[in-house]
Amino acid sequence: MSTDVPPLPLVWRPRTTRIVAYAMAGVIVLGMVVLAIVVAPSFKLIDRVLLVLFGLALAWILHMLARCRVVADASGLTVVNAFRTRRLAWAEVVDATMNTGDPWPTLDLADGTTLGAMGINATEKARAARDFAQLQALLKTHAEAPDPQ
Repeated sequence: MSTDVPPLPLVWRPRTTRIVAYAMAGVIVLGMVVLAIVVAPSFKLIDRVLLVLFGLALAWILHMLARCRVVADASGLTVVNAFRTRRLAWAEVVDATMNTGDPWPTLDLADGTTLGAMGINATEKARAARDFAQLQALLKTHAEAPDPQ
């Protein structure tokens, strides 16, 4: 696991999550369209439209999960989670932790709160370890106070 500081800008996003989410969204929408076409004749047009709209709503939720990412640039981090995007200056991020069993890293912020960084997903073990090591190296490089070691 290399802790060399990577060049900026850098984007971390889970590959498997995106593939699964978009594949499932496609299957769901296609399935709802087919269902709306072949459903019993007692279903009215509005019922059929609502089936397709429900499939599209599920696809939108899956898209929101698939868009998660963490972007590092010279001025800080942009954390894009499922339903919230947050821009953080480097000085706002005190530390990042990712314990065994955690689904993604947790950023400890200067105001005492924490923020999950869903763009680094623990299910992709080697990739997550590499991405997390890069994030920690960037945090050490951009921290306000030097490490006392």
